[in-house]
Amino acid sequence: MRTSFNIPDDLLAEFDHVCEEQGLESRSRAVREAMQEYIEAHSRLEAATGDVVALVGFDYRHDEVIHDLHSVQHDYQDTILNTSHTHQGEWCLESLFCRGPADRVRALTYDLRDFDGVNRVKTMVIQQRS
Repeated sequence: MRTSFNIPDDLLAEFDHVCEEQGLESRSRAVREAMQEYIEAHSRLEAATGDVVALVGFDYRHDEVIHDLHSVQHDYQDTILNTSHTHQGEWCLESLFCRGPADRVRALTYDLRDFDGVNRVKTMVIQQRS
């Protein structure tokens, strides 16, 4: 099936560079692999049940979303135990150490993804407790 995507030029150039470094002859192959990894990560997060310990990491443009992100973090103060924040130029990197019901960690992950100023959100379930 053919499809099309709107991808920023700089992201596509970096993607093509990585594909070339890996010796991939087809951008389509790399996109399929990236999509599979995304599906697997999502499936692991969706499969988590009970109480979990998790690390949620995300990067964002500070000036665009900081107030909204603080509001989201306050909404999940029952789940977020600790935060770490570092500035990387115009971007910030934040990590949230969480403990609580898997559905709360999932909801937090999805809420953080709702902002255009957030580049990516990665969640790693470290421990699952029944």
